[in-house]
Amino acid sequence: MKYPILRLRRLRENFKLRNILSEHVLLKKDLIQPIFVKEGVSSAVEIPSMPGQFQFSLKSAAREAQKIESLGIPSVILFGIPAKKDSSGREAFAKKGIIQKAVSAIKKKCRRLLVVTDICLCEYQSHGHCGHVHKGKILNDPTVATLARVALSHARAGSDIVAPSDMMDGRVAAIRKILDQNKFEHTPILSYAVKYASGFYAPFREAAESAPAFGDRASYQMNPASASEALREAETDLNEGADILLVKPALGYADIVYRIKEKFHCPVGCYSVSGEYAMVKAAALKGWLDEKKIVMETHLGLKRAGANLIVTYWARDLAKWL
Repeated sequence: MKYPILRLRRLRENFKLRNILSEHVLLKKDLIQPIFVKEGVSSAVEIPSMPGQFQFSLKSAAREAQKIESLGIPSVILFGIPAKKDSSGREAFAKKGIIQKAVSAIKKKCRRLLVVTDICLCEYQSHGHCGHVHKGKILNDPTVATLARVALSHARAGSDIVAPSDMMDGRVAAIRKILDQNKFEHTPILSYAVKYASGFYAPFREAAESAPAFGDRASYQMNPASASEALREAETDLNEGADILLVKPALGYADIVYRIKEKFHCPVGCYSVSGEYAMVKAAALKGWLDEKKIVMETHLGLKRAGANLIVTYWARDLAKWL
């Protein structure tokens, strides 16, 4: 069939038609809002490189979680900033650590909110790396043992989902084993299965106070030039017991989300990271683009790629816009 009989514009002529024929829809249920919880502060402190995002005190984090729940956002992911850091990250698994206390406080206030906790050591170690360090090298297996201990402490505190973000080999298997041994076999693992060594993380490192004191994270995070390796990482984590896979960053890696979804048909999410947030915010503040329009478009694109969930600093705004 050819023009003029075939006129594809007919189905785009008005909003009602465009709306009813939309193939993909961004919903509140797709969103997870990150919350930074800092020990030793009395109130929320705005993060300079991330306008509208804050480091929250324990009390203000619980209040923020209530606001997020009231907006209809189903989930938050927590990142902790301890008052004291050391070379072994002890505060990450402390019974009264900042995240352990935050989980308890939020769960008491928010009965419907799904609380996810990030499992990593970068915020808790004085050198800022995601793993234990010896003579300048990142140690995989000792780190995995500590991460499993952290995950168990989070589960005991009441975390609904634990989310290892370190990119160490074997950590999903170790976490699954320790959770099962301690009767947390029903606690899911959301694995940052594919986390690239990206330049888009810089504002997060300010927010979480986790910039590495030396070198970079390229020896354990993925090379942005690699795509097939992402499938190997995803398959490995699924085989080790991961329930949901996460791709990070989001904006430049929608192809990876699509490839994983197509191959494994499992729940897949992505993380719209701090650098994505900061650059859009900066351009919007300059009046160079329409923030709402851009954010709606990029997040819909992530859904189109196959994402079942999106960790995003715009969750609160999106809930209002939607």
